[in-house]
Amino acid sequence: MTDMKPGTRPVCANFSSGPCAKFPGWTPQALENAVLGRSHRSSLGKARLKKAIALTREVLQVPADYRIAIVPASDTGAVEMAMWSLLGARGVDMVAWESFGEGWVSDVVKQLKLKDANKTIAPYGELPDLSKINFSNDVVFTWNGTTSGVRVANADWIPANRDGLTICDATSAAFAQDMDFTKLDVVTFSWQKVLGGEGAHGVLILSPRAVARLESYVPAWPLPKIFRMTSGGKLIEGMFEGETINTPSMLCVEDYILALEWAKTVGGLAGLQSRADANAAVIDAWISKTSYAHHLAKVANTRSNTSVCLTLDGSEDVPKKMVKLLEAEKVAYDIGAYRDAPPGLRIWCGATVETSDVAALTSWLDWAYAQATAA
Repeated sequence: MTDMKPGTRPVCANFSSGPCAKFPGWTPQALENAVLGRSHRSSLGKARLKKAIALTREVLQVPADYRIAIVPASDTGAVEMAMWSLLGARGVDMVAWESFGEGWVSDVVKQLKLKDANKTIAPYGELPDLSKINFSNDVVFTWNGTTSGVRVANADWIPANRDGLTICDATSAAFAQDMDFTKLDVVTFSWQKVLGGEGAHGVLILSPRAVARLESYVPAWPLPKIFRMTSGGKLIEGMFEGETINTPSMLCVEDYILALEWAKTVGGLAGLQSRADANAAVIDAWISKTSYAHHLAKVANTRSNTSVCLTLDGSEDVPKKMVKLLEAEKVAYDIGAYRDAPPGLRIWCGATVETSDVAALTSWLDWAYAQATAA
């Protein structure tokens, strides 16, 4: 640690965990061909929405028989849409190890009031015992705990011959981590995470098993219009061909298309994963030689490569002081721990962040810690 300011600054200081950094080279001028001032139901508007869906399938490697829809209200809207439409047909196992997963638990218990709901919850930094999950029930879980930095290592714990549906909130894992779609019946994410898109839109992906549930089961509660995916007992296919439920921002859609096209230039899904892995590896190497910083995620193979969460030695004020110092120096924005998480730092290492910027940041972390702990 040193009192001297480092000589190298990150070129981009955006390390927020959402909305996340734009992809390298992004400029507003790239959006000049967006479909603005036109109906999203026009042939041109529908074509752009269909292109966004097609590129999602291509880059994320979604199976051909899975449906993809663009839905309102970011990842939250997509998860709520799935839970309110699909749950209640059988029991449900709710699995959580951080704030967003706990939010889904609360909604199922307090809002849907499902009586046959089992809760499997672990504290921040840990993963629950996944062997206890009952796959005769439906299962709801987050793949990557954005506020804890803990992820599932793989989908091996999910049986292929399960009876219930698996509903996976994958918002900070999609495009950065290996997800086995054959084990996932519902996948949701928001494109403002790993691809650095603009907010307010969610993506909902359904397996054939999820579609079969929608067409054979009617929930006991009324569904708002923006949650309804069937009409007359049949899936509304237009939703999955770009005919969105509500009016989307075509500017945001165009921005998402640009991000997906950029993703293809860096090697597609594998390239995006490699970039995130390289960024997280820089933080991990720095921690290995730093006495005061520690991973919040206790087990190495369940540590996130996107939302890297750290704890620091010293008082609870130290991370807050560091965040203010780094923001004042314009070298790191929005890296404080999530409000419900243990005090510390959360550094976004997703694919749109340059590894050289993460490396430059680590020296500034040392400087800021020295300043924050100075007598």
